[in-house]
Amino acid sequence: MVTERLSDNYEAVVIGGGAAGLNGALMLARMRRSVLVIDAGQPRNAPSPAVHGLLARDGMSPAELLERGRSEVRGYGGVVMTGEVDRIARSAADDGDPRFTVTLADGRSTVARRLLVASGLTDELPDIPGLREQWGRDVVHCPFCHGWEVRDRVIGVLATTGMAVHQATLFRQLSDDVVFFANTVSLSNEDAARLAKLGVRVVEGVVSAVETDGGGITGVRLDDSTVVPCEVVTTTPRMVARAGFLADLGLVPVEHPAGVGPHLTADTAGRTEVPGVWAAGNVTDPMAQVGASAAAGAAAGAQIAADLGVR
Repeated sequence: MVTERLSDNYEAVVIGGGAAGLNGALMLARMRRSVLVIDAGQPRNAPSPAVHGLLARDGMSPAELLERGRSEVRGYGGVVMTGEVDRIARSAADDGDPRFTVTLADGRSTVARRLLVASGLTDELPDIPGLREQWGRDVVHCPFCHGWEVRDRVIGVLATTGMAVHQATLFRQLSDDVVFFANTVSLSNEDAARLAKLGVRVVEGVVSAVETDGGGITGVRLDDSTVVPCEVVTTTPRMVARAGFLADLGLVPVEHPAGVGPHLTADTAGRTEVPGVWAAGNVTDPMAQVGASAAAGAAAGAQIAADLGVR
């Protein structure tokens, strides 16, 4: 049932209510701009018990961080509502200023002068039994987000891309017992020597499952039924930008230079190739942590406020 009424227009509409979107909206609201945040309620870090590496908020739950952010935006007159954007189209404007019609999945719509796309991404994990069930707990991808919590444990690096060797070198800083599961990735002689020098054991063979005991991880099963003991698995998911609703604007995600998945391209200020549209956070920078996403959102929000100018 629809319980939130949209105004006919806003100076800025922010798509995504994560750290990037909320910080962008906060900057705009503090500049007395009318701003609407549309939040689908699917934060990337929802499976994680805590946010880490964020100054003065380390260890806070993702849900609490976002609730505080929503409260701050509303405190300055910004509107934060639950909804999913279905499509966005250009609208005619007599003054030559950009206008966009934002239509939600439930049929509601509004018009915006500027857009901040902070819709994040979806982590697509390999189709390996046991992996998704432990995601955000004993299956992790970022040493800076989760490394301290898994230090000194037996860590298995499940290779899915060429990033896996780099990942192994980082997690080796956190544990003396790191196992590299080559899976479907062929190691170069140089990478094999690099891992050997670090004392990382390489296990050949395709991974068929992540074994658990009903609680944590106990090992990794290979396709020959061998089970290699480990307590933590780290892997690189395919990171897919949530941006299908931008197709009518001609904004289409492209493969990230690091090969981790499709993202939106934007300049250092967050401007996309479409005038009036900015992007910030994981939708454009797949590997950004919460702090970096929030900072990018704040910068984009400030740029949008400046671009809107005096009423």
